[in-house]
Amino acid sequence: MSGATKVIAGVKYTYVIGFFALLSGIFYPFVQGGTLDYTVLGTVILFVGLAGGILVYKAATSEKRRGIYIGIGFGLIAISLTYILQLTGRQIF
Repeated sequence: MSGATKVIAGVKYTYVIGFFALLSGIFYPFVQGGTLDYTVLGTVILFVGLAGGILVYKAATSEKRRGIYIGIGFGLIAISLTYILQLTGRQIF
């Protein structure tokens, strides 16, 4: 991998991390005077769901390990959904 490719990949991942941090409301505790606990937890939950989505996409483009990628991807998405429901105080069943 060349130097320019590494820089582009680094910028890409930094952008994704920043986007999900903003999406999870990173500024809310600073504005309202609260703690960062739920914000950090929300960011982690979003990253688990993102990893699941990436694996499902990889399953669509992969020939060899399609079943493994789909299983793990949907499993991570289900874990993320479960965490979201628990965080909001809703029952799963």
